[in-house]
Amino acid sequence: MILTPGSVTLAHWRAIYRGEAFSLDPACLPHVAESASAITRILAKGEPVYGINTGFGKLASTRIDDADLATLQRNIILSHAAGVGAPSPKPVVRLMLALKLASLSQGASGIRVETLELMEALLAHDLIPVIPCQGSVGASGDLAPLSHMAAAMLGVGEIEAAGVRKPALQALTDAGLKPLDPGPKEGLALLNGTQFSTANALAGLFEAEVLMQTALITGALSTEAAKGSDAPFDPRIHTLRRHRGQIDTAHTLRELMSGSSIRASHLKGDARVQDPYCLRCQPQVMGAALDVLRQAAATLETEANGVTDNPLIFTDRDGTADEALSGGNFHAEPVAFAADMIALAICEIGSIAERRIAMLVDPALSGLPAFLTPKPGLNSGFMIPQVTAAALISENKQKAYPASVDSIPTSANQEDHVSMAAHGARRLMEMAENAFAVIGIELLAAAQGCDFHAPLTSSEALERVRTLTRSSVPALDHDRHFHPDMALAIELVRSGAVIKAANINLPTVE
Repeated sequence: MILTPGSVTLAHWRAIYRGEAFSLDPACLPHVAESASAITRILAKGEPVYGINTGFGKLASTRIDDADLATLQRNIILSHAAGVGAPSPKPVVRLMLALKLASLSQGASGIRVETLELMEALLAHDLIPVIPCQGSVGASGDLAPLSHMAAAMLGVGEIEAAGVRKPALQALTDAGLKPLDPGPKEGLALLNGTQFSTANALAGLFEAEVLMQTALITGALSTEAAKGSDAPFDPRIHTLRRHRGQIDTAHTLRELMSGSSIRASHLKGDARVQDPYCLRCQPQVMGAALDVLRQAAATLETEANGVTDNPLIFTDRDGTADEALSGGNFHAEPVAFAADMIALAICEIGSIAERRIAMLVDPALSGLPAFLTPKPGLNSGFMIPQVTAAALISENKQKAYPASVDSIPTSANQEDHVSMAAHGARRLMEMAENAFAVIGIELLAAAQGCDFHAPLTSSEALERVRTLTRSSVPALDHDRHFHPDMALAIELVRSGAVIKAANINLPTVE
C-alpha cells in the first residue's frame, strides 16, 4: 500500500489500523526537502519566528540564540514528554505514527527527509513507542503523547519491539537505526498536531463500524427469536422519511430475514399488531447511528489528510517569499466533535440491543420461556447476563457525555481554549468494548430464543450465524458457569466472525 499524503482514503487508514504495511509515496520528498531548505532561508533573515528561534507557548517572546537552536528542539521534546497513565494500544500508536508521517510529508512543516525516513523505519521494523495515554487537552496539539513518540526517536523513553518493551536507544540500536538529532523546527513539528486524538477517534470509528454491522445481525436474530415482524423494514416506509442510514439499515434487516421459515410461520394469525420499539424501530435507531458515524467518518478522513502543526512553512523557489505563518490548525475541535458523535452512536447501538435482550428474557413480551431456560426456577438462565448488559449500557451512558463542551486554560492562559479531543476520542475504545459485550450477550440470547422454535429455521444468513455461535457455545439446557460462554461470544463479535458468517453486504461508514 502506498501512502500518498493528503489523499489517503478511510479504507487505507482502516487497513493501517488493522496492521497492513505501507510505504510513503516518494513523490512527496522534493516538497519536504524544499520545506526544510526554507527553514534555513528564514533563519538567515534574522527575524524571530515562533518555535524556530523563540520559546514556546507563553514563552514565545523569548528569543533563542542561533547556537542554541538544536538544544531548543531537543528540550521541547523532552520537557513536553509528560504523559501519564497506561500505554496506548499498539494499533493506535501505529496509526498515530502513520498520521504524523502523512502530515509532515506534505512539505509545510520544515521537517527533513531523513526524519521522515526514521519514522518509516520505526513502522517497518515494528518499533512502537510506548506512549502514556493521558496528558493531552487536544489543543496546541497532542503535545504530551506526540512528545513521547518524538522522544523515542531521540532514543529516550521506551519502545515496544516484537512485544518486548526496551529502552528506546537499545531498540533503535538493535534495529540498526540512529537516533534523531533534531534540526530547527523539527522538535516542534513532531509534537504539534492532532494525530493522537485523530488516531484514537479513527480507532473508535473502526470498532464502532464492526459494532454497528454486528448489531444489525444480532438485532435480526432477536427479531426471529421473538417471532417479530419484518413489515417495519418495508422499504416504502423508509423511502418516505429519506434518511440514508435508515434506508440502508432497513434493507439490511430485511435481507437478513429473507427466506426465514420462522417468519413464514407467523405471517398469518399473529395476534400482535405491532412489535416493541426495540424490534420495530431498529431502522430508525440504527440508521440514525449509521448517519452519525458517516458524518464523523467524513470529518476524520479530512482531518487525517490535513496538516496540523504550527507554524506552517510556505516556500518559494527563489527564497524571497518564504513564510512561517502561525495559526491554530493544532486545535482539535473537529476531532472532538467527531469523537462525541461516535460516542453517542456507540451508546445507542448498545442501548437498543440491551432492550432486545430484556425483551427476550421476559416471557410476557417474547412468548419464550422465562429467562430463556427450559426449566425456569430451578435454573436462572439469562437472568444475570441481562443485568450485566444493563450495567454496561449505564456505564456507556456516563461515558457518552460530550467532551467537546469542556475547556480549561493552559500555558499561563496563552492557550485559553482547548478541545478535549484526546480523552473524548480515547474513551471510544472502552465504550466499544462495553457494547461488544452487550452484543455478545444478545448473540447468545437470540440464538437460544431461536432454539425454542425448532424445527423451524431462520434465513440462510442467520442460520450461518447460529451455526457459528453453536460451534463455540452449546445451547443452555441447564445452568452452568456462564462467563466462559460470554467470553467466547464476545470474541465472535469483536473479531468480526459474526459478520463474516452472515456473508451479506452490510452498510459501512463510508
